[in-house]
This record gives sequence, C-alpha cells and structure tokens, in this order.
Amino acid sequence: MKINNTYLFLLLLLCQFVFCQNNDRKEFCGFVRADSLSVEGVNIVNETSQKYAVTDKNGFFLLFLKEGDVLVFSAVNLVTLRKKLQKSDLDNPILQIQMQIESIPLKEVIIKEDSKISAENLGILSKPAKKYTVAERRLYTARSGLLDRPLNWMSGRTKQLRKELAVSEKEQLMAKMEYLFEENFYIETLKINKDYIRDFQLYCIDNADFANSLKTKNKTLSKFYIITLAKNYNKITVYEN
Repeated sequence: MKINNTYLFLLLLLCQFVFCQNNDRKEFCGFVRADSLSVEGVNIVNETSQKYAVTDKNGFFLLFLKEGDVLVFSAVNLVTLRKKLQKSDLDNPILQIQMQIESIPLKEVIIKEDSKISAENLGILSKPAKKYTVAERRLYTARSGLLDRPLNWMSGRTKQLRKELAVSEKEQLMAKMEYLFEENFYIETLKINKDYIRDFQLYCIDNADFANSLKTKNKTLSKFYIITLAKNYNKITVYEN
C-alpha cells in the first residue's frame, strides 16, 4: 500500500511538472516561405514539447511555443531547418521562417530538337512567352533607350513604325480569319457577296471584340461576333447600293 501511494505521488508530481511546462507556452502563429513564396505542407516539430504542426495553403501554422524551444522544419524539395527560439523571435506577432529550396545538381542534360520540353511544360512560365513580330520588335527598339525615343519621335520614325505595326497586326488577323472560315461560309452562311468578302474581313477586324476573339483563338466567340457583324454589314451594303 505504501509503495502504491509513493508511485501515485510521483505520477502526480510528473503530471504537474508537464502541465507547468506546457502552461508556460503561448500559442503563436508562424509563417513559412521559400524564395519569397509561401509554402504549403511544411512539417514543424517542436523537439522540446514533442508537438507538431503543418503549414496550410497560405504557409501559416499554429503552435504553443516558448523561448528555448527547438523547432525542426522539413518538407519535400526544401532544406531541413533546425531553429532554437530566441526571445526576439517571440516578440513579433508572427514567427517568420525562411527556408531554402533544395537544389539537385545534374551531370548533363541533352535536349533533342524534336523534344516537347519548354519553359511552359516545366512550370517556369504559366503560359507561352509572347512571340514578337518584326514590326513589334522594330517599334520596341525605337521606343527604348535614353536617346532613341526622343530622336525617333522627332524624326517621325516612331509614327511610321506604329503604322507598320498596325498593318502587320491586321495582316495577322486576316490570316487567322482565312484559316478559321472558308469562302463558302461567307457566301452561304453569312450571305456576303463573293466580291465583298475581302472588304467584309477588313470591316470585321476593325471591331475590337472580334479582333480580341481572334487573338485569344476563341473560335466559338469569333463565330458569334462574325454572324452579328455580317448582319450589320449586309444592311450597310444594301443601303449604299
């Protein structure tokens, strides 16, 4: 009986010690980032209290912490970080942690000419990089540089290049129209006179909404706009004739 009482006393003393240890801690909000981006799914283990947490989709986590606690941060593709908390860390309302992306050195990479590897497929770009036409590159060159811009403006070169760019853009839109819509579509569906097809195409690409649908390669929207434009165009030609 005496042994049982002693054991119970020691157990209560241990529980009280653990409770006091946890009671000293306060709940803190932390934020983990890597290369200026918040990181989801980072595992945080408090080695001192044996508690853990995981960052959410915005990189935040909650843990009871105190000065002297040792935290271990780990995640796939990130360098594991071990940090002992200082008083200055807990003086801020949010504990901010900066982690490093783990780089994997490659011996050699050979890309074949027919390979489909691109910056877009690799996730470097969210969408294909814009490809500039000759006219766009000329205009950009004329408008860049400390001296090029005022000199080209005074000589009228910038104005001329803008005209060339506008013509180039119209030619591209015309090419897209010819690809999307066959001649029979103009004559049978839109009821456009064969001799007026070219003039009608120019009329269409002057419409901002239709031009934008061509640029975004939205065939359904382009078809919707061209049918409406055809009705208006036919009314104009009837009135003029």
